[in-house]
Amino acid sequence: MKPVTPDPDEEVDNIGPRSIYDVDPPEDDDLWFLPPEDEERIEDFQPPGPMADRRLLFDPRDWRAAQAELSFELADLAAIFGALDERLRAGPDGWTHRLALMDVSDLGWWTGDRISVDRLALWTGLRIGATGDDVQALFRAGWAVRRLTSGPGPSDGGWDSGLTAFLDRLAQGIDDIPEAVADLAEVMRNAEGLHPVTQAAIGFHAWRALSPGIGQDTEAAIIAARHAASMGRGGAKFMPLALSGPGALRGVGEVNEKLAAWIRGAGQAALAALMHLDRVSAWEQRARAATAGLSGKTPPLLIDVLTAWPMVSAPLAEELTKASRAAVQRNIDRFTRRGLIREVTGQGRYRVWTAAL
Repeated sequence: MKPVTPDPDEEVDNIGPRSIYDVDPPEDDDLWFLPPEDEERIEDFQPPGPMADRRLLFDPRDWRAAQAELSFELADLAAIFGALDERLRAGPDGWTHRLALMDVSDLGWWTGDRISVDRLALWTGLRIGATGDDVQALFRAGWAVRRLTSGPGPSDGGWDSGLTAFLDRLAQGIDDIPEAVADLAEVMRNAEGLHPVTQAAIGFHAWRALSPGIGQDTEAAIIAARHAASMGRGGAKFMPLALSGPGALRGVGEVNEKLAAWIRGAGQAALAALMHLDRVSAWEQRARAATAGLSGKTPPLLIDVLTAWPMVSAPLAEELTKASRAAVQRNIDRFTRRGLIREVTGQGRYRVWTAAL
């Protein structure tokens, strides 16, 4: 048998001749993922496929343009909020607490928590009323009331540290700030120079987009409500957002549509708060005149409680006035007979009263 002479043109490696499965090495021109050569222009290097959108997630230029278009509506909101700010500066401290309880309760109907004012009052005042089904919702509502009525705002000390403290995130330093908080802080820093109401709208929509956790809707609304109030003189710690319905929170579509809904809804809520305080003030004057002849220190203290709390139970009134249960119940009965308060549950036990505004 004649021996097989290898083809001199055939490449032979250590394993043997090339198989039919071997392919020719690709040409350098086909390696699109490699950086271009020095002599090639960098702009000619375009990988296949669509290019990523490099625009800012919340471009302040779009919001500035929308703010300019809505300047009249924004000025109207500022005037209404200014009146509310002055009213709260001149009124008792309990008014802010009253509005916070009402606004957070109304906010819950939009977020899905649905905590009534009387249950929220019992929880914030006595830490009672929670069940296994809604304990987390009560925790969120209680947190919201505390943040609306006390403590520094979300931008105090800088957005990074301010938001971290405001949201109760634990951070040891700037490198330990949660990623979502750092992203929101960057968005808010980019929005510097815009009106506080516009910044609040940006913060609200941005946190809903950036936060992955449960309760981000409540957090977004509380961040925005506190920051929007920075345009005032300190009388109002927050801007109401839900007292007249969640119109401010339901803005969708383009930037100008979101901002228009935000300004319109916030204006309606601020006006509702202003009108409610007028009614509370008139009731307080009527109640003090009607109880001027009653002896003891419990009647005026009970009026203070009913001014600061929209719903009051006997145990809560006892805790807040530091009076005995008998004295509280006796004066509640007197107030009811004189038409100053009314019972809202219609039950024989666990009754709750509110001022007859």
